[in-house]
Amino acid sequence: MPEPPTPPALTYLPGESRRARAALRWQLARRVAGYLRPYRRQVAFAIGCAALEAGLALIPIVALKVLIDRLSSDAPAFGDIVLPALATFAAVIASALVGVASTYLIQSISEGVVFDMRQQLFGHLIGQGSDFYTARRGGDVLSRIVNDVAVVSSALSDTLVGGVAAGLAAGTTVGLMIVLDWRLALVALVLSMLAIGPTRKAGRRIGAAQNAVQEQLSSLTAYLSETLGLSGMLLVRAFGRHAAERDRFTALNAELRRRQVITAMTGRWFIAGLTIVGTFAPVLMLLCGGYLVTQGLASLGTVLVFSTVAISRLGNAVQDLATAGATALGSLAIWRRIFETLDTNPTVVERPGAHALANPRGAIRLESVTFAYAGQDRPAIRDVDLTIGPGQLIALVGPSGAGKSTLSALVARLLDPDEGRVLLDGHDVRDLTVQSVSDAIGIVFQDTFLFHASLEENLRYGRPDAPETDLARAIRNAHLTDVVAGLPVGLATTVGERGHHLSGGEKQRVALARTMLKDPKILILDEATSHLDSESEAAVQEGLQHLLPGRTSLVIAHRLSTVQRADLVLVLDKGRIVERGRHAELLALEGLYARMHGLQGDRP
Repeated sequence: MPEPPTPPALTYLPGESRRARAALRWQLARRVAGYLRPYRRQVAFAIGCAALEAGLALIPIVALKVLIDRLSSDAPAFGDIVLPALATFAAVIASALVGVASTYLIQSISEGVVFDMRQQLFGHLIGQGSDFYTARRGGDVLSRIVNDVAVVSSALSDTLVGGVAAGLAAGTTVGLMIVLDWRLALVALVLSMLAIGPTRKAGRRIGAAQNAVQEQLSSLTAYLSETLGLSGMLLVRAFGRHAAERDRFTALNAELRRRQVITAMTGRWFIAGLTIVGTFAPVLMLLCGGYLVTQGLASLGTVLVFSTVAISRLGNAVQDLATAGATALGSLAIWRRIFETLDTNPTVVERPGAHALANPRGAIRLESVTFAYAGQDRPAIRDVDLTIGPGQLIALVGPSGAGKSTLSALVARLLDPDEGRVLLDGHDVRDLTVQSVSDAIGIVFQDTFLFHASLEENLRYGRPDAPETDLARAIRNAHLTDVVAGLPVGLATTVGERGHHLSGGEKQRVALARTMLKDPKILILDEATSHLDSESEAAVQEGLQHLLPGRTSLVIAHRLSTVQRADLVLVLDKGRIVERGRHAELLALEGLYARMHGLQGDRP
């Protein structure tokens, strides 16, 4: 996949000069051109085909002039018109065949560029941290990779096909006009120049209008993604909000329609102006040419060819060229939206020269770690020092918002600290490859996510090539055997969107089995038993006894009964570790842990 240069995102600032904006547009255009570099050979062939097609299109014009001049002579003969007619026929066939080849090449190039861009966008987006997605609606991100790229695909194809072919057609036609009669050619050039000014203005207006359409389309896509998803639809039905959601969709859809009409009319007024000039041009050419004929300065064939075929071809070429130019200028706004996404740097990046974590032991150390989420005044984790030995079971407890999940995310390098270091086996995690850190750690999140795929595919997600014996052991240890036996086609059963065909407890056990099958050295259980009833929790706790020994484990739980056997209990409050020790020791302190335990009583 090509990796074009990635300068900072291009944005216009209030009060910028026209020259500065032009420089930014030029920089943006150069960046767009970078996507064509891998296809330069195909581009050269396509331009060659377009040039050949433009040259072949001149043959009927010359043949028509010869035909008219011979027929208007004193004694025309039928044989005089055979050769020009055959030449016209052959040129039309050859031009059509070359045109097919040219279109194929251009479409292959434009679709290739779009493929590369989607690959680059997806690769960039999938490497973003959780903070990127929590700050954006999922549908807006989806709109960038689907809707925006689709507009760019159309614009790129139109620009390459229309722009290159129209430019060559205009150039060759003007060249022929000069050969036939330089005076009439000068008149035609003056008329063509009238399209330059409107093209630039139309391009800017079309760009603004298209950008407004894409922004609204992004909002509509985000709304549909949320509302038509399983969770959204269940909420709509549960609260009886069908009518309200229809009204919301109607408002969004109507605004999209309004903006699309504006975009279409902006382009249509531009085309209308070019059409008026194109209609006026033949009349003026006929008047000028008629005067030259009456003065004996031009032949009838030259004037008729100029005022009909040649000026029409030049007019169409100029109109296509102007339209391609306006489309190219208008698409820059969409390109900028895409580049703004590509220029958003992920918060977790792999340093150059990062090395893999070989044979992980599971030792964890946090040194003066502080982390704050963007837009939050208070750090989620503040000045935390912590040492965890290999194989230890560590429990993280505390009130909601204390920083437990953030701390585990820092250990797993889902986030990077603002201050301090996180070390695995003595290595700063920022010096390790992201893949090796991920391979060493298994996480069971509180909110279990399952793909709309078979149960086996979901179980094997972290280790697709796991042996059948390991899969069977993970199922048994997570107490999923009865669940699998009760499904219509066992492991091949599709679990539905987000695992909707399974209960909450069953989904949680699938998540546990998935992590067990991955066989990580470090295990993080983030409220892993929160959705289980007492019986299921007891079964899973029993299964975990097969998984925890020999692994470093961080267990986050509100229910203190699940952490009483921990080697060390860390009590967090407002981002700090306020108490640490074993269960009995913390009860004796009569601090926050003891108060939380008293509120829960002896319930499991």
